[in-house]
Amino acid sequence: MTEPTPILNYIDNTWLQSESTEMLDVTNPATGEVLTTVPLSPDEEVHQAATAAVSAFDEWRRTPPVHRVQYLFKLKNLLEENIDDIAQTITLECGKTLAESKGEMRRAIENVEVACGIPTLMQGTNLEDIATGIDEFMIRQPVGVCAVIAPFNFPGMITFWFLPYAIACGNTYIVKPSEKVPLTMQKIFHLLEQTGLPKGVVNLINGGQETVNAILEHPAISAISFVGSTATAKSIYAKAAAHGKRVQCQGGAKNPLIILPDADPQFTVNATADSAFGCAGQRCLAASLAFAVGGAQNWFPNAISDVATDRVVGNGLDEHVEMGPVITPESQKRIEGTIQTGIEAGARVLVDGRYPSISDCENGNFIRPTVLSNIDPQGEIAKTEIFGPVLGLIHVKTIDEAIELINSGNYGNMACLFTRSGAAARKFRYEAQIGNIGINIGVAAPMAFFPFSGWKDSFFGDLHGQSWDAVDFFTQKKVIVERWN
Repeated sequence: MTEPTPILNYIDNTWLQSESTEMLDVTNPATGEVLTTVPLSPDEEVHQAATAAVSAFDEWRRTPPVHRVQYLFKLKNLLEENIDDIAQTITLECGKTLAESKGEMRRAIENVEVACGIPTLMQGTNLEDIATGIDEFMIRQPVGVCAVIAPFNFPGMITFWFLPYAIACGNTYIVKPSEKVPLTMQKIFHLLEQTGLPKGVVNLINGGQETVNAILEHPAISAISFVGSTATAKSIYAKAAAHGKRVQCQGGAKNPLIILPDADPQFTVNATADSAFGCAGQRCLAASLAFAVGGAQNWFPNAISDVATDRVVGNGLDEHVEMGPVITPESQKRIEGTIQTGIEAGARVLVDGRYPSISDCENGNFIRPTVLSNIDPQGEIAKTEIFGPVLGLIHVKTIDEAIELINSGNYGNMACLFTRSGAAARKFRYEAQIGNIGINIGVAAPMAFFPFSGWKDSFFGDLHGQSWDAVDFFTQKKVIVERWN
């Protein structure tokens, strides 16, 4: 393998080596191989990026939206042309399969496509003669300098919930990728550079906690987007809001599925497995609990256990692999410990994925799909976001009991129902206190032209990523009342 390119910052259209002496290794989670090192950029470099974005803002906001989106059209084409290369980088540093990585970038491209419609999405409203000779209208104007603090699990996609909308609306932007997976954004920013975007419109700053704090505290940065754990989301929301910034923070999740007795068995089991074990369970829409209602208990536990056992686990670069590793050895140990805690609390192990032997990946961070039954609805397995390939099973008598247990939880990101009953589906989607609902869907991920939702401790803020929520977040409304005699 060739010597990896050092991780650089991209500020004011210039690739810069950080002055930081603090570096972290970036490793391939499937092999333990060190891919590169990432700098923990200090406050001064965050200030440098913010200053560049401020300098670019006035001219960029005055650029007509129809001209701004021309750069996004170019970016879409570049992403399409390089999707396989970017997908391979995602797999190398994040561990997911190539198919999952390519699917991630497909969703990123969808957001660029939607943001290309900003000339329509940004339209205001007007009303003539609200009183005699007086007209009133509302226009949207950009917020200023905005930033995203992105997570490790979707190093390509999640930034695109925000960035294309922000710059299309006339804002300038700073991206802080996860220090665990910085290589993907290196490649994407080389493509952004090729679009010819003016200096300072997009900037990339790498780093850790100190870098995040500098972003949250910088007076020139007006809006913050974040995706990560609930504890971190709460902290970032509070700190950014205390500094007078707009904030949207997507937190953690504990996503339940309800399986009714009339559900199609094969379809339901396959969809559940893809949801629970896809991306090694490291996504905010991964199923982690399954409520088997009534007679579904007779077939679902054994069927999902068979599929979990048969899942092909290994290096995501192998096209035959269906599930890759978790991100770090620390994550692996944490997940193994949570499984053990559940067992000690009375859970029955149907499939134990701990301590697997993976050929040619002896140093990887692997856990095979794990299925636990007899879960205590109030226990740790049922309440804690595991963020790994672990599915807990709970048997209930009725759909009402399942919905009540779901609504009693702290999270509200996603819940799905498998059934042939339209009445049951309507009841579920109406009563479940959850932001993203799936009916006969394993992963209820909104398309880019719908906002991503999330309730309770799964989201902090008022406006989510994607679509018209993103437009509202990245613009401020101005109302004008005028009279001409």
